[in-house]
Amino acid sequence: MWIKELFLGLIGLASGFGVAAGVFAFVVTLGVVPRFAGKTHTVNRVLSYETAIFWGGIFGTLISIFHLEIPLPGWMGRGLLGAFGLSAGIYTGCLAVALAEIINTFPIMFRRTRMKVGQEWVLLAMAMGKMAGAFYFYANRMGQ
Repeated sequence: MWIKELFLGLIGLASGFGVAAGVFAFVVTLGVVPRFAGKTHTVNRVLSYETAIFWGGIFGTLISIFHLEIPLPGWMGRGLLGAFGLSAGIYTGCLAVALAEIINTFPIMFRRTRMKVGQEWVLLAMAMGKMAGAFYFYANRMGQ
């Protein structure tokens, strides 16, 4: 019986490594980390950014799998939850925009609509709409 559990554990571990490698390869292919470093003029800290992404993935996975709770006072927990939500939203938005740039979605859309000015406002409106939709969803449907 223990051999079956050992085998299933090894399959799960190998599958997890495969999925993690795919996610990190996707992030590297999009060039999100170097782009962030270039935009913030902190190219000398790229290794720190990559290390933070690595450890964030490890800790996030452990917290998610084992349902760990971090005991914090009420105000500190809410503040950290808000900071995490903001950071995760910014990262997800940047990842989505980087993917859209890779497949040239926006340049094709702007060329087809013959839009010469106001492109940044269109992108801002799309981001604000996504944010408003996410706030609506989490405010009204999260408890269901």
